[in-house]
Amino acid sequence: MLLDGKTVIVSGVGAGLGHEVAAAVLREGGNAVLGARTEARLAEAAAALDPGGQRVAHRPTDIADEEQCRALAGLAVERFGRIDALVQVAALDTHFGGLEDADFAAWQGVVDVNLLGSLRMARACLPALKERGGALVLVGTQSSVAAPTQVRQAAYAASKGALVSAMYSLARELGPHRIRVNTVQPGWMWGPQVEAYVRSAARAEGVPEEAVKGRITARMALPEPATDGDVADACAFLASDRARAVTGQSLLVNAGEVMR
Repeated sequence: MLLDGKTVIVSGVGAGLGHEVAAAVLREGGNAVLGARTEARLAEAAAALDPGGQRVAHRPTDIADEEQCRALAGLAVERFGRIDALVQVAALDTHFGGLEDADFAAWQGVVDVNLLGSLRMARACLPALKERGGALVLVGTQSSVAAPTQVRQAAYAASKGALVSAMYSLARELGPHRIRVNTVQPGWMWGPQVEAYVRSAARAEGVPEEAVKGRITARMALPEPATDGDVADACAFLASDRARAVTGQSLLVNAGEVMR
């Protein structure tokens, strides 16, 4: 098992990628410490993932609040005695638009969560990670390197691009402590959010859902998009000792839509 005996914090556990990352951690033998803003959603996820509660702990966490980030890291140490990795999924991705219609106050909010919030959560984990080394796995986006044509999310893409730039500095800074820092950059992920988009677009256009999905997959080298679970598996690998010599890298998980 990739994560046997390890403790992994997963921030941003909802119905999609965060839940799949937590499931991958448990499947690979690890303990999962879950954070998200909504207590009810966390409790539901924890019960579904580990009904006995032996390998899952959770705490409401808003990564815009540094004290809440420290509390989540503290829970991991209190409950399982260690932190081996953070998979930073939590993000604000609901602001749409480009430059001409930009509300820069809203952009600042996106940056505060996606860039600074990720760094707050990472810093909260550092004291425990320094004890034995470990991994920071940041979740970025393909849109930071290749703007999509279907939707315009300039603020989200810019904030995630800044996170990749920060990754390089963090990898250099934390490498001497045997802490690795990498980014997973998903493209279209087949899961609750994309499925909802496909249904909505199909209804609005009066076309079959397969037609909308076909437009998405047409540019991919593989015949179907990556799933939330595929991206979660990549996160689990980078959190594990199998990636012990990998740091400062960005991994596109996108069925070959963009190749770099």
